[in-house]
Amino acid sequence: MAVRILVVGSVNMDLLLLTPRLPLPGETLVSEEYRFGPGGKGANQAVACAMMGGDTTFAGKTGADDFGTMLRQSLTDKGINTDFLTASERLPSGFAVILLEDGNNRIISHMAANLELSKEDIDRAFAREYDGMVINFELAEEIVIHACRKACERGIPIIMDAGPAIGFPLEKLPPPLIISPNETEAEVLTGISLSSCTGSDFGAACAEVAEALQKRSRAAHVVLKLGKRGAYHYRNKQGTHYPPHTVKAVDPTAAGDVFTAAMGVQYLTHGDMTRAIRYANIAGAITVTRAGAQESIPTAKEVEAFFK
Repeated sequence: MAVRILVVGSVNMDLLLLTPRLPLPGETLVSEEYRFGPGGKGANQAVACAMMGGDTTFAGKTGADDFGTMLRQSLTDKGINTDFLTASERLPSGFAVILLEDGNNRIISHMAANLELSKEDIDRAFAREYDGMVINFELAEEIVIHACRKACERGIPIIMDAGPAIGFPLEKLPPPLIISPNETEAEVLTGISLSSCTGSDFGAACAEVAEALQKRSRAAHVVLKLGKRGAYHYRNKQGTHYPPHTVKAVDPTAAGDVFTAAMGVQYLTHGDMTRAIRYANIAGAITVTRAGAQESIPTAKEVEAFFK
């Protein structure tokens, strides 16, 4: 039986612009390519959970517009339960512009209807039984806190993707099973930078960051997403570094979302964090070799072939 996952989060329509560089102030720069596609951290994670074999339910909010219809259909087509994806009559669907330059991205999001997701919407979603909840910070603060408290009340493990990079009050949350930020998000939450650390200093800095996050969040597991430097797992004052896979990076969009989702599904299924992080490292690595958000997410079959 597939592990049952509730994903609570944002859903956007993305506009991806391929550019040779960023425009200067006042400059008009011609894009080499553009494409529309479904995105949003929450929806990306829902798609990744489903593609990794999870029985996935998504709770979120779109606008009552054409984008909203497209976003809902895209999730439904991937086998995701959208009974708790509702539509705002007041605000449009969320929208994001992604500038992709030489394998690096810069994202500007307009959250719109995502910010109308209510506590009542969350309560309705918890009418069902789940084995775990995946959530991130791309929602109103009070909604994240409410959803986590509801999960805790029902004994549902919380897998917290600590993005985007904001100073979230972790102390207001019940202890998650896993908290997983990238380097930028970890720095915002702890005040400790990993960007200039190398060699033996890097491992010591990762341990310092992870310990600070563990103290603030009381998480059972802290997993740092380190991009080209792999991942770092911290539990019970013990840290383990997982090296990256060398691939040709095309677009990092959604890679962190995929990592968190893949790790969560694997851990809830097998109870083995080493396996879960190794699996997530592969899923994230495959994702960056493709352009776009949800269209870049690999299937479980692709990840398992690489894994073996």
